Amino acid sequence: MESNGGAVTDRELRTVESAVSKRDFDRVTQAVEALPAGRVVELLERLGVRDRALVYRMLPKDRASVVFERLDAPLQKELVVGLQDEDVAGIFASLGPDDRARLIDELPAAVATRLLRDLPDDERELTSVVLGYPERSIGRRMNPECVTTHPHLTAEESLRRIRGGLQRAETIYTIPVTDGSRSLVGVVGLRQLMSADPATPVAGLMSEADSATATEPAEEAARRCAGLRLLALPVVDHEGRLVGILTVDDALDILENAESEDQARISGSEPLRRPYLSTPVRTLVQARVVWLLVLAIGATLTVQVLEVFESTLEQMVVLSVFIPLLIGTGGNTGNQAATSITRALALGDVRPRDVVKVALRELRVGVCLGLLLGTAGFVIAGSIYGASIGAVIGLTLAAICTLAATVGGLMPLVARAIKVDPAVFSNPFITTFVDAIGLVLYFFIARAILGLG
Repeated sequence: MESNGGAVTDRELRTVESAVSKRDFDRVTQAVEALPAGRVVELLERLGVRDRALVYRMLPKDRASVVFERLDAPLQKELVVGLQDEDVAGIFASLGPDDRARLIDELPAAVATRLLRDLPDDERELTSVVLGYPERSIGRRMNPECVTTHPHLTAEESLRRIRGGLQRAETIYTIPVTDGSRSLVGVVGLRQLMSADPATPVAGLMSEADSATATEPAEEAARRCAGLRLLALPVVDHEGRLVGILTVDDALDILENAESEDQARISGSEPLRRPYLSTPVRTLVQARVVWLLVLAIGATLTVQVLEVFESTLEQMVVLSVFIPLLIGTGGNTGNQAATSITRALALGDVRPRDVVKVALRELRVGVCLGLLLGTAGFVIAGSIYGASIGAVIGLTLAAICTLAATVGGLMPLVARAIKVDPAVFSNPFITTFVDAIGLVLYFFIARAILGLG
């Protein structure tokens, strides 16, 4: 596999941009030919749409195929729109069935239909197999082309099969072992076959196979592949027949995309699914504005709480000074808990049925955090505004931290139970709920300690 050779430098980027602006195509060709494929990919990600298509056309055909395969699907779509039909057909045919399926999801239906129609019959059939599975299933991300062997074959016969399938197989280091009906019965490694006596049957070399069902979520299968440290994970149908294979590099791509989605949604934004510098400003705005509106609407509940306790604030104006501190502490505490549980759900460390264990655990964490922050709040606020105000702030911090940690820990589990993305559901709810309830607790504690009406 070709190395990236490090990140593309500002000098390389300026050289290409200058040559493109002057339409000095010879210089563009020389600049990109000197870069490894990984750095060409990064360079294309940093260019505008028109310049990207122009630079891509300067690549030799075999190198262009390698670079195209490494680009994110939205950028592939833009190149398809900007290239000539004959160029697109050649690139599309050079992709693996799983990569074709991912690109087809991005393309207009008419373009996708035309590209599929121009494929050779065998390649069209393989691509149709992948497209037949649900969009987020592992069947959609597997490669249906893989070399297999059988239990009764010898190591030497198996190696001949592998050599015969080198051109079409995505990996040869993990070989699925199937019976006459293509049911998966085990796996055998290339190292085992090469080191064994040539006459040894595969049945004596193979080991039990971990596998994924084609319809299960891609992220779950990818996490299993990475967690078990497998170079490849066989994919089977509901009857246990081999239908494809998931390689570790594809598994890591799936996990990276899933992590990016979770991080974006935890921060109140939609995932971009493409490099930042190649994302149009309109797309950036669309990714962020929805959740800002949701949070703004949710904040009206906080305003309503302040209106209800307006008379309390008028009697003790100093209470308003601490509102940002209390809201911020509650939101941060809840989001910390939600992020931890969302991550634990993704890793399979916890499940919705662990709701009681998680609630008790986060309750204890919240109490400990509340005691620590409450003590600090009592000392600091009390030294400045007096012991009574210090007691209000200390007790409120203790109550808010306990509430926020418990609610924050439970929300991802509730989201998973009702089939909603925990990263999407948790933070807006936590922000709205903890802010409002936290203020109610604050004013009730203040009334009780300060004797306000």
